[in-house]
Amino acid sequence: MVESVRRGRVFLIFSAAVVLLGAQACGASKQADETINVLMVNNPQMVELQQLTANVFTRDTGIKVNFTLRPENQLRDEVQKEFTAQTGRYDVASISNFETPLFARENLLAPLSDYAAEDTDFDQGDIIDSIRSSLTGDDGKIYAEPFYGESSFLMYRLDVLNQLGIKLPATPTWQQVADAAAAADQPGKGMRGICLRGQPGWGEMIAPMTTVVNTFGGAWFSQDWQATVDSPEFTAAAKFYIGLAHDHGEDNAANSGYAECLDAMLKGKVAMWYDATAGATQLEAPDSLVRGKIGYVAAPVVNTGSSGWLYAWAWGIERASKHQDAAWKFISWASGKKYEQLAAQTLGGAKVPAGKRRSTYSDPQYLADSGAFASPTELAIESVNPLKPGVQPRPTVGIQFVDVPEFQDLGNKTSALFSSAIAGDLTVKDALQRSQDLAEQVAVKYRK
Repeated sequence: MVESVRRGRVFLIFSAAVVLLGAQACGASKQADETINVLMVNNPQMVELQQLTANVFTRDTGIKVNFTLRPENQLRDEVQKEFTAQTGRYDVASISNFETPLFARENLLAPLSDYAAEDTDFDQGDIIDSIRSSLTGDDGKIYAEPFYGESSFLMYRLDVLNQLGIKLPATPTWQQVADAAAAADQPGKGMRGICLRGQPGWGEMIAPMTTVVNTFGGAWFSQDWQATVDSPEFTAAAKFYIGLAHDHGEDNAANSGYAECLDAMLKGKVAMWYDATAGATQLEAPDSLVRGKIGYVAAPVVNTGSSGWLYAWAWGIERASKHQDAAWKFISWASGKKYEQLAAQTLGGAKVPAGKRRSTYSDPQYLADSGAFASPTELAIESVNPLKPGVQPRPTVGIQFVDVPEFQDLGNKTSALFSSAIAGDLTVKDALQRSQDLAEQVAVKYRK
């Protein structure tokens, strides 16, 4: 009975919010019915966007949106093939700050600067500087708009660590985290110490692992394009990450990515999780069983002052699209302030796709629902430096990736080796040596 009343209240709130935002759009002229195709990653925030699109965006604009959702690794492959072929099959796609500058150089994206300048409601100046810069091409034009931005931090169960007498500082060291994971690891009681991505994929395992490499003092390549995977610093970081995941990580760690770690944290199966700041939106959602039980601290460090990454799931328009005006209308809505208001009113402030706009972090409703993680997220995004993520010079930009096209294949292949090491099917030494050989194949091309 209580649950049915709660569901009824949620429905009324949802209905009222939709009516309110619909009223704001009254008087706005609808264009002729048009359909756009959107290829999108199947992360929770995107699924929620899909659920709200027809009832609000399509109703108000007459533009129908056909969504195709893909898991992260599959999406990256499909986006790469589609944008390279320029078939125009998709008008809009989920891309990141890795693909955006690379695609822009290859003339695969429609520039968005003119759209953003003419669309005063969008407020381009409100986009956080580091996010905007990462989605800008070499020519200074904007080529993608963020749906949400993120860095990385450590999420942990306050109650579990408190019972163990463990208090983490605002910026813990990786050794402190490893010690806490060992203390909290109780597999017999269904609780593992920490969740770390072990699933192969340059955007899965390699992202968090590379931040560990950075703070240990390592790098994939030296400034003069020497492969340095076999360096003492990279080796120490790899042994640490793989060892921690193997010894105290989640069940089936070698096959767990972002989605699996999120699920494990939501179900109370792990005491800590090092991953994207965006994960907090689900942990603190109104229906989350762990809401209010999670603490948030900066990404752990060793030899650097900070070690978070910088990432944005963004929208790009394929240059071959025949519906670019309609595509921009969708992007402007999905990445705009009105969608954030809609998400807050219908889903709860904690589920707002944040991390992209300054105004989000001064919005009272958002802060009321997201106070547990809002400040750590904003600080993490503002404090990173893609030009200098570690202790030594790099040949190109990037924190959790190296911004060259070949890194996608390199990351996929090396992550498969490191994942095998987590599973115990390959020694760390062998994984590093084979990864060094793969990295050298990339390095020699750029040395030439």
